[in-house]
Amino acid sequence: MEAQMKKGILEMCILFKLKDEPLYGYELMKSVRQVFPDVYEGSIYTILRRLNTTGYTNITQKESPNGPARKYYGITPSGEDYLNQMLEEWRTVLRGVSSLGINF
Repeated sequence: MEAQMKKGILEMCILFKLKDEPLYGYELMKSVRQVFPDVYEGSIYTILRRLNTTGYTNITQKESPNGPARKYYGITPSGEDYLNQMLEEWRTVLRGVSSLGINF
């Protein structure tokens, strides 16, 4: 898959996973790699940093029973708006492709 497209899809998937509950990076990475096994760990953390820098996520630290404190990522209201925008664009793309007779 083309790198820029995959980056956008990964952003959408990460934000979608965060819409119900905050998760720590390793949890997110495991979820994403079930669907995209060729995604590097560093790519996930790069996306998480960018989403945090843009204000789409926030970070809270929580103690872990097994080691150092973990960074939990949560979606912000602007992140929810961005996710909804991406989901609508994704639906538009799928409808357009389907209108060409391509079935999934």
